[in-house]
Amino acid sequence: MSQILVCGLINIETTLRIEGFPLAYDPVRYPFHGIHSSVSGVGYNVAKALTTLGDAVRLLAIVGADDAGILIHRALEQNHLPTAGVLAQAAHTAQSVILYDPHGRRMIHTDLKDMQQQVYPVDRFRASLAGCHLAALCNINYARPFLALAQQANVPIATDVHAIYDLDDPYNGDYMAAAHILFMSHERLPLPPHEWAQQVMRRYAPAVLVIGLGAEGALLAVKAGGFRQRLPAVTTRPIVSTIGAGDALFASFCHFYLQSGDPYAALQRAILFASYKIGEPGAADGFLTETALNLLFKQICS
Repeated sequence: MSQILVCGLINIETTLRIEGFPLAYDPVRYPFHGIHSSVSGVGYNVAKALTTLGDAVRLLAIVGADDAGILIHRALEQNHLPTAGVLAQAAHTAQSVILYDPHGRRMIHTDLKDMQQQVYPVDRFRASLAGCHLAALCNINYARPFLALAQQANVPIATDVHAIYDLDDPYNGDYMAAAHILFMSHERLPLPPHEWAQQVMRRYAPAVLVIGLGAEGALLAVKAGGFRQRLPAVTTRPIVSTIGAGDALFASFCHFYLQSGDPYAALQRAILFASYKIGEPGAADGFLTETALNLLFKQICS
C-alpha cells in the first residue's frame, strides 16, 4: 500500500446526456435518467480511484462554505476519503456541467468560482507530505506553491496538465518542469503525439511521460533508455461517457507504477482500469478494486 498525497480541485458535477454534437436548439427536452449530479473534480476523482485500488490517500482541497461544500464532505465520508485536509474556506464551491453523446464524446463547462485565488495553508501541506511516496499535484493554482516544497522534500511529483498545446504554456510550465510522472491529453496537440513526446522529453525530461490518446490507447515515453511505445486501447464494456477517463488513467498508473516500478506494466493496467470506468456517466464512478482489475486483466490481456 502506497501513501499518496493528492492536492486538487473538488467540485459538484452535473452530466447531461444528449443525442449528439452539435446540439440543435430546442426550448425544452426531457432526457429521462440522462441528468446526473455528483461530487467530482480532478482531486476527488484521483483520490477516490487511488483509495479504491487500496492506497492510503491524504487529500488536500478547498471547497466553499456553502451547501455544496457540505455535500462534498458527506460524499468524502461515504466513500471513506479523508476530510481533514478539505477546507471550506471559499465562499462558493466550484461546479461543472458536462454534455456527453452516445459515442462517449463530451464537452466540459467548469466554473471555478474564486478557486484560482485561494491559498492553501503551507503548514498543512508539509504535515501531510511527511511519509508520502508520491505527491499527485493537480494543476489548480493553490497546489502550485507545493511543487517546490515536494522537490525539497525529495518526494516525486505526478501531475496531469490535460489538454495542453504549447511547450511554453505559462500556466503549466512549472508543473511540467517539476513532474517525475507527467500526463497529458492528445486532444489539442499541435503535432503528432510521438513528435510531441520527443519535444516534451527534450524540454522537461520527466522520468515517465504518458499521453492519453482516447480510443487509440496511450503513448508511453520513458527517460531511461529512451523508450517510446503506443499501447492500444482495450474494450471492457460499452462506453457511456469518457468524462474522467484521464483521471482514472492517471490515478491507476500511479498506483501500479509505485508498486512495480515498471511503467509499461503499470500503463497496461491503467488502460484497462480507465476502459472499465467509462462505462459510467460520472467522472468519479466506475472504479475497480485492484483484485477485480487483476481478474479482468487475466481474462482480457493474458
